[in-house]
Amino acid sequence: MEPTTNHALKEWAIAINALESAQTIMLLRKGGIHERGGSFRVAHDLVLLYPTYEHQQTFMLKTDYSNLVIPVTPGWRPETVNITSYAQITHILPVTDDSIINALLPFHIWNKEFVRDRQQWKPSEPLFVLLLRTYKLQTPQVVAYHPQYGGCKSWIDLHQSISLAAKPAMSDSNYYELVAQICEITGDSSDVSSNRSEKQQDVNFSR
Repeated sequence: MEPTTNHALKEWAIAINALESAQTIMLLRKGGIHERGGSFRVAHDLVLLYPTYEHQQTFMLKTDYSNLVIPVTPGWRPETVNITSYAQITHILPVTDDSIINALLPFHIWNKEFVRDRQQWKPSEPLFVLLLRTYKLQTPQVVAYHPQYGGCKSWIDLHQSISLAAKPAMSDSNYYELVAQICEITGDSSDVSSNRSEKQQDVNFSR
């Protein structure tokens, strides 16, 4: 029986598209206004990717991505949401050094304006670099929108569970080569191969 989950991570649709198309493995987070304690926490390491459109800001994206954003009107809410992928969060790297944050610029979709904005908001708190092993669902799901899904929060629980039958968006070798490069920049000393084995075991036997 295939594992399922209803846990989801909200993220800009353009970022999810980049994860699914193997253009990035990285998200940057400081936490949503409505999150517990106002600080970022990783609630679940295996999550569906829930696309959002209303807060996407083209001026905070690199040109290759800003041109692909689908604009919506203020106050817009979807009637349904397409869930097309899930991800295993393999690494959570808190970063405070500006030089390290700037060195990570080639690895994500945002521009310097976005990075500067994130650094200036709650400057005493670290910027969290999330590395995600993304999987494209074999059977994408359309879920009804509920008001509980709205608001400035990272994590939501959908009203239905979704099968995690899926194929990886990126090969193992390419993914962990990028992980090694990023961990070298951030100074993370975790064993990449060990982390990989543990996370794969979580997917095979979890939820």
